[in-house]
Formats: sequence, structure tokens, C-alpha cells
Amino acid sequence: MFELPENLPVPDLTVGAVLTGLGLIVSFLLWRWRGAASGVRGLAWSLVPLAVALLGLMSVVWAFVRGVAGVLTGLLFSPLVWAGVVLSGLAVVLYIASGVMRSRGVGTAPRSGKAKDKAAEGGEGGKAAAGRGAAAPQVGSSSGGKTAPADDLSDFGDIEELLRKRGID
Repeated sequence: MFELPENLPVPDLTVGAVLTGLGLIVSFLLWRWRGAASGVRGLAWSLVPLAVALLGLMSVVWAFVRGVAGVLTGLLFSPLVWAGVVLSGLAVVLYIASGVMRSRGVGTAPRSGKAKDKAAEGGEGGKAAAGRGAAAPQVGSSSGGKTAPADDLSDFGDIEELLRKRGID
């Protein structure tokens, strides 16, 4: 009748069959709870342990699982590994913080005078004002001919210019 191949130990076939049986039970439950698509996917995954056992690869799978488990337990108890985890976490936090800083303009190099002028002329505000037919007021032309004080408030001249370009007084 039917005989098992010599290289296929019975315990491997038993383990594969038991795992497939458990998977079939879970697949049935998935079918009822989540629908046919989940049940069929579970059925497909349930057949893998029996196929691995019939192919004679169960010992390879067990060696892989034991190896991964050994590496993971070695990593868990190593202070050098934890130092690496902390450093990689710090690197991720610093990278995200630098992105937030860049988006807010904090800690970036200021633009040169030419770059500011080109950005002000070619910006959306200048195009919108030109499209409406309104001429943008010139920098330094203030009402009454007053000049800005030379203290800390003199840096607001660019902001005032942008507000005037957009029609906000």
C-alpha cells in the first residue's frame, strides 16, 4: 500500500498535520467572522505546515526557528545591542526634529539680499497683485516721508512690505 519515504520522519509529519488542523479551525472561524475571503486566505496558510512536512523540510524550518530565537535572545540580553537601539532611536528623533525645525524656519541660514528680492518679486503675492492691475508700493515709500527707526523694529520692514503687497494695512 502506501509507505512513507525513508527521509520523512513520522514526528515531522505529525507536527505538520497538527499545525494544519489548528490552522483549519482558525480558518473556519475566520470564514464565519470576517467572510469567505479571510477564510480562504486562512485555508491557504493552514496548508503550508503539512506541505512543509511532506516535502521533508520540517527540520530545516525548526533549525531556522531555533536560530532566529537564539539570535533574538542574544540581542535581548546584550548591553551593546541596547546601546545601538537607543542610538538609532535618538537618530530618528533628531531627524524628525530637524524636519520640524526646517518647516518652521528655525535654525536655517538666512537668505541673501538677492534671494529675498527675487522671492519677493517672483512670489505668489506679486503675481496676484499684478493680475489685479494694482501696482505694488515700493520699499521705503512710506506715507509722510517718515523713516523707520534704526532699532530692533527695523527688521519688520520686509513684513510690512509683504502686507502692503497683499493689500493689508
